[in-house]
Amino acid sequence: MKPGFTLRPAVEPDLPDIVRLIRGLAEYENLLHETTVSEDSLRTPLFGPLPRACAVLAEVNAQPAGIALFFYTFSTFKARSNIFLEDLFVEPAHRGAGIGLALMRHVAHRAISENCRFVEWRVLNWNRPSIDFYQCIGAEPITDWHTRQLGGDALAALAEGHTHG
Repeated sequence: MKPGFTLRPAVEPDLPDIVRLIRGLAEYENLLHETTVSEDSLRTPLFGPLPRACAVLAEVNAQPAGIALFFYTFSTFKARSNIFLEDLFVEPAHRGAGIGLALMRHVAHRAISENCRFVEWRVLNWNRPSIDFYQCIGAEPITDWHTRQLGGDALAALAEGHTHG
């Protein structure tokens, strides 16, 4: 049976839908208050002369209903690229139709075809449906590394030569 959706690379005219889907993910994750994404802020990183990220859209009836947005990282130990999946989101009305799995397969296929070592992503610790989905496809938690983030005043202070504490 043919799926009721198609996947395709995002193009610049998709920016309104990309923003809508990102905001939908932010709302689902209870992080909408932190979201400042706009069409203008995404234009250059996705479609400029030196793109920093890639997006694949899942369409249902020619309307974007899901997205995988990713970028490349690099392993110096192995001298190979990896893919970091920044966003995977399917609108609630279209969940359960295999769209998330198809988007993950697409990213996995790209990783294999480009000789990447792995695909990596983050998932919020309370997001049990996503954790269960990722477990079903064979993803394993990374337990021996801590994720850290430097931003805001601390980032500016370090850039200016100051340390915190």
